[in-house]
Amino acid sequence: MPGEGGGPLALGPGRQESGASVSDFPLRRPRAAAASLGALSRLLDAELLNGGADQEIGGVAPLASARGGELGFLADRRYLPALKGSEATALLVAEELAEAVASDPRPRLILSDPHAALRGLLEFFFPPVRRMPTIHSTAVVAESARLGTGVHVGPYAVVEEDVEVAEEVTLGAHVVVGAGARIGRGSLLHPHVVVYPGAVLGARVILHSGVAVGVDGFGYTFEDGGHRKVPQVGGCVLEDDVEIGANTTVDRGSIGLTRVGRGTKLDNLVQLGHNVEVGRHSVFAAQVGVAGSTRIGDGVMAGGQVGIGGHLSVGSGARMAGQAGVTGDVASGETVMGMPARPRGEFLRGIAAQGRTPELLRRIRSMERELEALRSDLSRQGSRDEEGSQGEDGSAGGEEKRSERREYPGE
Repeated sequence: MPGEGGGPLALGPGRQESGASVSDFPLRRPRAAAASLGALSRLLDAELLNGGADQEIGGVAPLASARGGELGFLADRRYLPALKGSEATALLVAEELAEAVASDPRPRLILSDPHAALRGLLEFFFPPVRRMPTIHSTAVVAESARLGTGVHVGPYAVVEEDVEVAEEVTLGAHVVVGAGARIGRGSLLHPHVVVYPGAVLGARVILHSGVAVGVDGFGYTFEDGGHRKVPQVGGCVLEDDVEIGANTTVDRGSIGLTRVGRGTKLDNLVQLGHNVEVGRHSVFAAQVGVAGSTRIGDGVMAGGQVGIGGHLSVGSGARMAGQAGVTGDVASGETVMGMPARPRGEFLRGIAAQGRTPELLRRIRSMERELEALRSDLSRQGSRDEEGSQGEDGSAGGEEKRSERREYPGE
């Protein structure tokens, strides 16, 4: 098993070791008991101002909807107008907004990273629901499958031949795990996830509903007037702590591996083509598409609807803004925008130039009118010169005299 998912496995679907611990289930429920504001300040390592250490707090909510007994969350200056009408008993405030709320009499927790604090509070106030390990009576588990201790298999789930499932794994309703696949310790597969045969999931992987891992890549040759399928015989690996949103698909390699690195997070409706490699701790927003055989480094961020062409390289730390169309390699640390994707500065200069287009068009039209008027004047002047170039008798002598008169205008 990859990473931390390689612990001992109990043989057989129904022969789990005694003393099995419970598995985390995907739902969370509010904690019944409240906590004092002082205890929360210690939990978050936050500064508590305006007293209230003994005040009981039962939850956290946005300022506009917070009720009595709850913390009002304020991390963005745009939400300051909601402060006055908020019913929150106390406030959780970003450090840079401390002065803006100084006149409010309520107790408040001041933190440099309020979003990290919010995560901690949500984990505290909404602990995971836990179920005893069990295999539902409607589930189908092959005799050759190996399940670790603490595994939960939900209704109508299917675990095929030679599958290995490590400890503390939850397989939700209608999950299908194909033959020979491996699921690492503590992983959570929500209902209707499909893991194709031979795919490998590391420890603590989370797959949301509708995810399909290890599906055939889009490979065809055109022969004899038709498209012929190229067998997709490679593998698919999701490393430890990967989380994938609903209805995302990850193709298996054609003859190599498709790999998603440790700690990477993919949003809903993302598509990774065959032989794609994504590094560690990258984040892709919804509807990102990556064509086959592209290599993506560590810590890369892709905004919504980014499209990345095939056989490209995206360096570590690169940023791709929403709807960028990446048609060439992206250097490490570079930010690209637009279609086709260009470096941020170049793109913004282009946008600024586009904003001046109406003005430039007006100036061009004005210049065209002036040029046309100048041409008309020159044409009329030319006609007058031509008429004046002829003497009364039409001889060249007249021109000579006129030339002399032009040369000696004082005569």
